[in-house]
Formats: sequence, C-alpha cells, structure tokens
Amino acid sequence: MAHFSGEDEVMLQAMLRQLFQSVKEKITGAPSLECAEEILLHLEETDENFHNYEFVKYLRQHICNTLGSMIEEEMEKWTSDQNQDEESGYDTVVQHVTKRTQESKEYKEMMHSLKNIMMVVVESMINKFEEDEMRSQERQKKIQKEKSNSYCTDNCSDSDSSFNQSYKFCQGKLQLILDQLDPGQPKEVRYEALQTLCSAPPSDVLNCENWTTLCEKLTVSLSDPDPVFSDRILKFYAQTFTLSPLHMTKEIYTSLAKYLKLYFLSRESQIPTLSTGIDISNPNVICLLKKVRLLNEYQKEAPSFWIRHPEKYMEEIVENTLSLLSVKHDQSHLVSQKILDPIYFFALVDTKAVWFKKWMHAYYSRTAVLRLLEKKYKSLVTTAVQQCVQYLELCEAMKADEILGHSKHCGNKQKTFYYSGQELQYIYFIHSLCLLGRLLIYTQGRRLFPIKLKNRKDLVSLTDLLVLFTQLIYYSPSCPKMTSAAHLDNYSPASMVTEVLRILCDQKECAVECLYNNTVIEALLQPIHNLMKGTKTAPDCSETALIHIADILARIASVEEGLTLLLYGENMNSSEEKSPTGAHIIAQFSKKLLDEDISIFSGSEMLPVVKGAFISVCRQIYGTCEGLQVLIPYSLHESIAKAWKKTSLLSERIPTPVKGSDSISSVSQESQNTMAWEENLLDDLLNFAATPKGLLFLQRTGAINECVTFMFDRYAKKLQISRHKKFGYGVLVTQVASTAAGAVALQSSGFINTLITELWANLECGRDDVRVTHPRSTPVDPIDRSCQKSFLGLVNLLPYPAVYELVGNQDLPNKAEYSLREVPTCVIDIIDRLIILNSEAKIRSLFNYEQSHIFGLRLLSVVCCDLNTLLLLEAQYQVSEILLNAQEENILETSESHRDFIIDGLSVERNHVLVRINFIGGPMERILPPRVLEKGDDPYPWPMFSSYPLPNCYLSEVTRNADLKQDNDLGKLLLRFKMSDKQTEWIENCRRQFCKMMKAKPDIISGSALLELLEKFVLHLSESPSECYFPSVEYTTTDANVKNESLSSVQQLGIKMTVRYGKFLNLLKDSAENDLTLVLKHCERFLKQQQAPIKSSLLCLQGTYAGHDWFVSSLFMIMLGDKEKTLRFLQKFSRLLTSAFLWLPRLHISRYLATDTIESGIHPVYFCSTHYIEMLLKVEVPLVFSAFHMSGFAPSQICLQWISQCFWNYLDWLEICHYIATCVFLGPDYQVYICIAIFRHLQQDILQHTQTQDLQVFLKEEALHGFRVSDYFEYMEILEQNYRPVVLRDMRNVRVQST
Repeated sequence: MAHFSGEDEVMLQAMLRQLFQSVKEKITGAPSLECAEEILLHLEETDENFHNYEFVKYLRQHICNTLGSMIEEEMEKWTSDQNQDEESGYDTVVQHVTKRTQESKEYKEMMHSLKNIMMVVVESMINKFEEDEMRSQERQKKIQKEKSNSYCTDNCSDSDSSFNQSYKFCQGKLQLILDQLDPGQPKEVRYEALQTLCSAPPSDVLNCENWTTLCEKLTVSLSDPDPVFSDRILKFYAQTFTLSPLHMTKEIYTSLAKYLKLYFLSRESQIPTLSTGIDISNPNVICLLKKVRLLNEYQKEAPSFWIRHPEKYMEEIVENTLSLLSVKHDQSHLVSQKILDPIYFFALVDTKAVWFKKWMHAYYSRTAVLRLLEKKYKSLVTTAVQQCVQYLELCEAMKADEILGHSKHCGNKQKTFYYSGQELQYIYFIHSLCLLGRLLIYTQGRRLFPIKLKNRKDLVSLTDLLVLFTQLIYYSPSCPKMTSAAHLDNYSPASMVTEVLRILCDQKECAVECLYNNTVIEALLQPIHNLMKGTKTAPDCSETALIHIADILARIASVEEGLTLLLYGENMNSSEEKSPTGAHIIAQFSKKLLDEDISIFSGSEMLPVVKGAFISVCRQIYGTCEGLQVLIPYSLHESIAKAWKKTSLLSERIPTPVKGSDSISSVSQESQNTMAWEENLLDDLLNFAATPKGLLFLQRTGAINECVTFMFDRYAKKLQISRHKKFGYGVLVTQVASTAAGAVALQSSGFINTLITELWANLECGRDDVRVTHPRSTPVDPIDRSCQKSFLGLVNLLPYPAVYELVGNQDLPNKAEYSLREVPTCVIDIIDRLIILNSEAKIRSLFNYEQSHIFGLRLLSVVCCDLNTLLLLEAQYQVSEILLNAQEENILETSESHRDFIIDGLSVERNHVLVRINFIGGPMERILPPRVLEKGDDPYPWPMFSSYPLPNCYLSEVTRNADLKQDNDLGKLLLRFKMSDKQTEWIENCRRQFCKMMKAKPDIISGSALLELLEKFVLHLSESPSECYFPSVEYTTTDANVKNESLSSVQQLGIKMTVRYGKFLNLLKDSAENDLTLVLKHCERFLKQQQAPIKSSLLCLQGTYAGHDWFVSSLFMIMLGDKEKTLRFLQKFSRLLTSAFLWLPRLHISRYLATDTIESGIHPVYFCSTHYIEMLLKVEVPLVFSAFHMSGFAPSQICLQWISQCFWNYLDWLEICHYIATCVFLGPDYQVYICIAIFRHLQQDILQHTQTQDLQVFLKEEALHGFRVSDYFEYMEILEQNYRPVVLRDMRNVRVQST
C-alpha cells in the first residue's frame, strides 16, 4: 500500500464499478441517501454474492497481510491464559481478539492508509460522474417539457429516490420557490417551482427558516383546480412523511388535516351528498380521496415511531385528526340531502378503522385518544353508535330485502366506480362498528358510556350496545348464495359483529363488564327461543347467524365467569326461578337439533355445522363437573351417541367411486362431510371423559373404544385437543385410565403400545433413522429428562383398575434369550424387561442396564404406592423376593464373617423400594431411606438387607396404642347412648358432641373409646328407619360353613400385611391372622347374597372384588382383633349409606346399582365422591385445580387411591380412625370434604411440584405430612353448609330405585 501506482487506482476503480453495478437496483430503490448507506453497510447480510466481489476479496487479502500474524498471536495468548480457568465459549474469544486488534497501532495505521487511497479513487470517480450527470440533466429537461401538459397519474404516497438528488439547497433558493408558488404566477412557473421542491432533500427544505411560510403556501395551493399541481404537492407531502422525523412531518400532517377540515366546512367545496353517492371517477372526488388516503396512510404508520418523540407531537396529531373526523354539516330535514362528512371518506379508504386499532394499541397514544374523546370529541363516539342504531333499524324495517346495503360486499361487479347512499351508509356502519369494538376493549373507553343519542329518551348503556351488536347478527340480511366466501367473511354484518364480540370475549375484564350479564345472554339466545317455540313473527335467523351465535356462546362458556352465568344466571343464590338459564336453553336446543325435532332446517346442507356449533357450546359446559350436573337431565350423551351410530352407518353405505364416473367428486365430497361429522360427534362424546361422572355416561353409550381410538389418532397426529382447551390430553387419559374399561380401550387403541415404544426409544436405543452427529449426553438424573414425559405418562396410566385389567392373571415372558431389537409393546413387557430382571438374558438385552433398571425401579416404587397393585405384583411375580435376591448378589465378602453391600445407584434404589413395600405406616410411623448419598465419611448410613426380618431402624418410635384415660366429655357422649330421647334429636346431639370433641380433644377418640363409640352409634342408626339406606339382609352363616372357602392370593397377602401393621401398633396379636381370614370370608359370603349375575369381558367383574378389603382390615384393627364384634358391626353398618362409600366391596356388582352402572365397572366412589371432589376443588382451591390440569393429572385418580386403601401409608393410624369415625358420625359427604381439606393443606407443595413437573409422583409417593383431620373440622363444617344438599342428594341417588 505504501507504493500506490496509477495501475492500482484503475484496478480499484474497476472493482468499485463492479460492486456498484451489482447492487445498482438495491441502491436506486432506496428512498434516501441515508438508506442507501444502510444498504451498503448491511450488504454482507443481504447479498449472497458478497464474498465473490473482487473489491471484497481485495480488502480481505489486505487485512490478512497487514493484521494476520497479530491476530494469530492474540488467539494463542488468549487460549493459553484460559487453560487454567473454566472453558470459554467461541464468542468470548472472538470478542476479546477483535477488541485487542481494533485498539492496536497496526489497525489504526491500516485504516488511515486505506482511507487516503479510497479518497483518491472516489474523487476521481465523482469527477467523471458529474460530467455524465450534466449531460443527463439536459436530456431530462427536454423530456419533462414534453410531458408537462399531460395528466399526472402518480400515486400520492410514492416518493422518488433521493440518491441522485442535489446535495445543496440554500435559503435563497427556497425564497425563490416561495415567490414562484404565488397564485399570481403563471402555471408553468409554479409547476417548475414544485418540481424543484420535490427534487430537493426534504430535510434541507424543512430546516430552512422560511419553512412555515412555505407550509402555508402549500396548504393554500392544495385547493388549486389543476389536478397535476395538487398531485405534485401531495407528492412532496408523501416524500416528507416517508423521509423526515416526526417533529417535521407533524407540521405537514397538521396543515393537511386543517386544510381538509376547512375544505369540508366550506360552502364552495363540491362535496357529494348522501343521495347522489360517490362517483370515484370524478376528478374532484379522486383528488379528495387522495388527500384523505395520504392522511390515513400516515395515521397507520405514525404509531410505529411517535413514542420516540415528545408527547406533545403525538397529541397534536391526535387532536387534529379527531377534530377533522368530528366535523358535521348542518343537518338537512331530509337525510338524503345530507352532505357527506369527512368520516365517510375515511371509512371508504379504511373501512375497518385500522388507524384507530393502531392508535389504541399502545398505552402511550391510547391515553391521549381516550382523554380527548371524553373531553372534546365524544360526538365521534355518539355518531358511531347512532350509525349502528340506524343500520339495525333499517334492517328491522326492511329485513325482507336481501340486497339491502350489500351491493359493495356482495360483489356486484358492474358498479365498480360508484357507491350509492345505502352503500356509503353501510361502509360507515362497518367503520363505526370496528371503532366501537376497539373502544370497548379498554376500561377508559367503556367509561365513555352511557351515551345520549338524538331522538332517544333513554341513554345507550354498554349493555344496550352489546344487545344491539347481538341483534345485528340475526337481523342483518344474508348475502346471496353466489357471494364469494372471502367477501362474505370480510364484510357481512354478522361476520363483522362476531369478530368484534370474539375480541371482547378474549379480554377477560372487558368480557365480565360487557358480556357476562343476563340481558346480553338473553339477546344471544333470543333466536333459539323463537325457533324452539316456532314463533312466526320472529326474524328469519339463518344457519350462518346461528353458527356465529354458537361461536360466541362457546367462548363465553370456556371462561369460568361466563360458564357460571350460563349455568346459574346472575343471581345464582336467588331462590326465585323465573326462567331457565342459558345452559338449559342451549342443551334443549342442541338435543332438538340432534333428535331432528326442529323442522325449519331439515334438509339444509348447513345443518350438521349448526349442530356441531351448538354441541361445541354444550361440550364447554359438560366438560366441567358443575356443568355436567346441570345438563344431566337432558341425556345429551345418549343423543350424541345415537347421532354418531346413525352417521357411522351412513359412512359405511357411501358407494365406492367408479373411475370415469361424473359422480366421483360429489361422492367424495359427501363422504368427506359424513366422516367430518362422525369425527365431530366422537370428539363430543370423548369430552364427557373430562369428569368422573361424564366418563360413566360415556361408558354407558358403548362408544368408549371408538372415542379412545379417535383420541389416540389425534394424539399421534399431534393435533390440538379442542379449540377452547388450554391443555393437552393428559387429564382425559388419566380419567380414562382410572377405570377398567378405559384401560382396555387404551390398550386396544394402540395408545399404550405407542407410549411404551416412545419410552424404549428414549431409554434404550434412540431412533434408527437419525444420523448421530453428536453422541448423546450421559444421563445424570435417575430418570433422564428425555424419559420424564414417558415416565409420567406411565404413572398416569397405571392406577390399580388399569393394572388389574392389563396385568392380572398374566405370567411374565421370562424368555431364555432377548433380541437387542426386541421392543416392549405392553405393560407386561415393561415389568419383564425393566423391573423384574431375574436373568442374565434380560440384563444383557439392555444397552443402558443401570439407567433402564433404575427407571423400572422408580416406576415400581410409584405404582406400588397403591397397596392393591403392590399385593397383585407380589402375588403374581414375588417382587420383594426378586429384589432381595438382587441385593444378595450385590454383596462383597471382605472376610468369612464380614460381608459388605456394594453401594451403587441400583442397590440404594432397591433398598428404598424394599422398605416402602414391606413396611406399612403413615408419615410419623415409618422412615423411608433416602435415594441419594450423603457427604462425609459414611455416604449411606442406612442398613441394607437381603433377607427378612427388616431392620427396625425404619420404624419410628411412636407411642403405640396409648389408651388415654376416659375424658368427662367422652363420658357424656357415651351416656347419651343410654338415653331414650326422640331418635332424631338423639342422633343430632351425638353428632354435635362428636364435633365438639374432635375440635377440642381429638386424641381421646381412639382405642377402646373409639370402638365403643362406633359400635353404639351404628347400632342406634341401624335401628332408625330414616337413617337406613339399604334393606336388611338375613345372614346366618357360621364359621364352619365358610372355613373351607378360599380367598384370593391378593386377600391372603393383604391379611399378612394388616396383621404386621396391627402388631406394630400393639392392636393385634399373633392369632389375629386366622380371625381376619374368617371375617373376610364371611364378608365375601354376606356380600355375595346381594350381588347381581353379570357377564363381562372385564377381569374386575369376574368374581369377587379385585383388591384387598382395606376398610374391613381397618375396622378389624379398630375392634382390636375381635372377630364377633367386627362381623356384628359390619352387618349393621351395611344398611347405612356411608357403607357404600367407605366399604368399597359393599357395592361390587351389587344388585342395588343400575345394570349399566355395574357393567361399566365404575364404583360410586369414582363417579360420585371423586366427581364432587373435583367440582368443589375448582371453587375452594382453584390454584390446585389449575395445577392438576397443567400437570395433565386428575384429582379423581389420587383420591380414588387414597379412599380405596383407607389412607393407609398416607395418614398415621389415629388419623385413619378419625377419617372413618367422621364419615360414620357425620355422613359420607365428609369423605369429599376431607379430601378437599387435604388439597388445601398441600396447596404450596402441589404448586411447587407442578413447577418441577413431578406432581403425580409427589402425590402418590409422599405421605400427607402434618395433616390432621381435627385441624380442618371448622373448615369442613363450612363445606357441609355450602354443599351438603347437592353432594348428599347425589350420593343417595346411587342406588337404583326398586319398582
């Protein structure tokens, strides 16, 4: 570079020419010099050939030669410095080296040298360029003179490129232009002055001192009759808007707005009237529309940059705009002679008021707009409301005329250049509707109401306006059938109103204030009322209008406040029942549509869409517990199932298209419509599974297999569950898996197969079709993040009813050899390959043995928290024996007398599982060893074992069976059993005394005192006819008669577990095992007398109750192992309603249940108790309810597990006793209230584990630490007052009424 020759200069000029030639199009398209510079600066990002230009190659080589060695030295130095520290990222190295290079002396010298050389080269090129430019300008002047008299058709928003413009524009030149623009000057002189002004950089013009005077001159010149001249001024305005900062463009905008205001107020202006309409081929109208459009374009662009400038600029623009739009002419007596106001022209160029939407979007501008509307320009809102009212009145008056006001949006192509008065009124109506819709979203906007209209006595409130909008949906005329769908959607009144209402529905605060009231709901439901009554005087409500109404209702029903309004109305606590609420009307109408009881739409092509839209509203309602309760009387599940069966038959009958036949397209369309309708109905049925009781109804329809298959198809395609649902399929799958029939359906649909295959791919092999560019990271968590979702999915799928159906009576494969490509497909395979690894072949078949086996052990740990599942796996596969053998193999013999366990991930996990499955006890009764190692010399102080008995250190030293001295209050309660008051009063007194003791001294209700209390209270209840729910059953079987009967292996293991727990608590003796066996045999015989014969493919319905009888085991322990007392108590207790919910085997295939309920295999605890638990949870502890939905888990599943095993392992023995005593004394609904109290107690833990995404695992594995029934007694009494009438009534309805 030091020796820069002439040849080098020529070479560099050639390189630069090549560069500019390549980017010529980009630069000439730039609106300003600054933009052109920006394009060149960012050329590397936008031009793919950037690195192929010779000039770029030259620069790169020069930098490499000058700075290359220095950069390499810096990088080596940095790398060596960082070796001692943590590893640095690539970006850090680049930043450091770049900074050091730019600070170096060599870099500065190189830049100085380059700058000097390039200045020489560029100066030489500019000199040559100026010579060429002079010649070019002379040619251009000749061309312009030829064209000066021709009609100018430039678009007023366009702006010339300023890249080749003059760079010098002095004060004298601007003064000359001012003189030339004087109206007295010849037309050619004025036109030449405008040409000069337009060719100058706007920033130079605006910075001149005479700018204000020029602005005034331009404003005056805007009304020049010569269209070419006014177009040139608009051209200058457009350039100014595009290229100048806000403080300059604000003045231009203000001058144009003020000019238009004066123009509309001037009597000399030729403004069309409403009767004449607008002919847009008229030159005057063209000129006016161009000015309005230019103003509107700027309105839409300004919000993107005005926040960067002082507020006064924005406020001035807003005020000038509102002032212009508020202009009103003196109203003529005849509406048809009314001169059009500015708002009509703005509506023509921006029909949907996009400018207002943008202005209202940001708080910065919205505040100013709303303040000015309230203080000075409220008339703008008033006229908008007036326009909507007038349009509705017009529709009501002339509803028979279908063409009314629709010639624009119904596509009459012959009227392209003319808008009639009616069309202008309609366009203004659409503009007003969009403006009001946007205004209502914001609190300050809603405060502008109520509004006083002319010719109306009453004020127009928010509610009135929303009712008006609603009426517009079904009063406004329909477009003809040939109208294109695009136009119909864009401009039909019903579509426009529906779009506004949708936006309002999506804003919760706005929806609560505007939509959620009886008046608006009644307006929405009015056409449905009329259709059901068959009122002839009702407006003709089209199918399209009904679909729009259903869409709005579905959005209202999808929000809690809206759903409550539809279910109960505004006065939900009012005793006066004036008329049925929205939910009832919608359900009745939907049922009539499904049953085809409404003849008005029969044969209509749109009928399935109308049906689907209204069932979608019902789906939002019956998808919730409280909604389902309201809709039960309508048996919608039966109507939907009937319609689905009919449609599925039709889809089978559709003929196969024949090649070459004309009917192929019609048959294809028909089959597509039928299939879509069939899928829609299946989806509607599937949504019943969102609640426990809804799932019972779904199973009664017999369509559960098809519904689950449909759900799996959508899941496999990763399709959304429903338009208004916020979360995925988790809750539905959990609910379905909680029942036996649901689990079988999940298995047959392929859902479980897919889940297990996905798990195996993540856990073991990965996908074969993915090329490995980076090896997978080694998992550090016991369950890797890639497998977490599959793990939780399996936990959701495996409650006891599902486990029993999928695993019951099945042996493990236990193959001699397993192929490495052999992928598990069912739950049995998972147990065989991941949990019970009892052979070398199984271990060798795993690529990641330790990780996969830990996954299996974690799954076993969670699943076995359900004691019935634990007993089943123990009975069928001897799980604990296999785990003990594995621990035995993990022993290291250090000497003949001393053996040490090898402590690793697997042995620690196995130790935890063994303690969990062998010791029964609540949070204070057993100690579970941790799964992690501790710091220090002894990382795992907990003793491991490989044989029985288990170390005692895992049992806590609690006070066992401490019989406290009898309290005076307890004595009073026991005395009451001997008094002979009136039966009802006596029972109520006992209950009051029990509540008092539970609040004051709960600990004394235990041991022998509890035994005596329960015995005497149940005895008295069973003697009171009003308290007995089930009829008395004669039972005289002796021990000898049942001695030879056998119990299931699950029951036998349960007996051993119960006796172990009872002995630990000092409640039972060694001989208790035989007595408990006899008690359970008697119970089976006693209950068998009350069972109905049934044939079913479900395992759980074949024979006796599938699990262990935990209630009888608990009662046997309360009775201190007394067989006779236990049996006597059970016979009396079996007559009470409480027995149906505490003693689960009581209603197993019982003749007291309806046949379809028995066949479903669903217990009343699930479809009644857990249903109400979910319903109350949503109201009482809404955060917990939401947490369950976010986690894809259902409260019903964990509650069913707690209740089935009488809270064993979850509560300490005293709390279990209190749970049973509370339900016996106070009623079975307390079962629901206790579960709600537990969720309230666990709220913080549940929210925390929702965040860590392991809620299911936490709830199943963790005991209920710190929960005491007595602590929540007052809370449960409040729940009883609020909910007992509903809950207890439904519990009483579980029994089928005998005829």
